[in-house]
Amino acid sequence: MASSNLRPRSCSFAILLISFLNLILFILSAASIAPIFLIKNPPTSSLAYAFLVVSSISLLSSLVGFCSQFCPRAHTPLILASSLGQLLAVLTLLAGEGPALGMLKSPRDPREAKVLVRLECGVMVTMFAAEVAVLVLSCAVERCCVARECDEGGAEAAAKDDWGTKRSQWMAKVQDEEEMKRIPAMRDVV
Repeated sequence: MASSNLRPRSCSFAILLISFLNLILFILSAASIAPIFLIKNPPTSSLAYAFLVVSSISLLSSLVGFCSQFCPRAHTPLILASSLGQLLAVLTLLAGEGPALGMLKSPRDPREAKVLVRLECGVMVTMFAAEVAVLVLSCAVERCCVARECDEGGAEAAAKDDWGTKRSQWMAKVQDEEEMKRIPAMRDVV
C-alpha cells in the first residue's frame, strides 16, 4: 500500500521508461569497457583510465537509477556527472582520432585501433543520449509526483473546508430553530 502512494498512476509509464533506459544504459556502460581493454590490455594511459572512470560512473549511475526510482534527487548528481564525463570523452574522441590513438598507445594494427576508438565514441554518444533522456524523464516524474502531492493536499484542505462549511451551516440552522422555538414561548409569557 505504501508503494502505491509513492508511484502515481499517471507517471507509471514514465517510470517504466526510465527503468528501461537505465537497463540500456547499464548494458552500454558494461559494453563500453571492452573496447578500452581491447585497445591495450592492461590500459596504461591516462586517457584510457579516464574512459574507464566515465564508464564506471555511468555503470554506477544506471545501478543507482534502478535502486532509487522514487528518489530522483539522489540520482540526479550521478546522472549529471556521468553525462559531463561522456560529453568530454566524446569531444576528446571527435577532436581527433590520431591524437587519441597516440595517447592510448595501442600495440594493435592502426586500422583495428581506429575501429575500436570509433566504436568507443559511438557507445559514448549513445550513452550520453540515454543519460539525457533519463535525466529529463526523472525530472518530469519528480514534477508529476510533486504536483500530485499538492493536488491531494489541496483536495484534503478543500474537504476540510467543505466539512467546516457544512458544520457551520448546520450550527446556524440549529440556532435558528432554537430561536424560533423561543419566540412563541416569549409571546405566551407576555
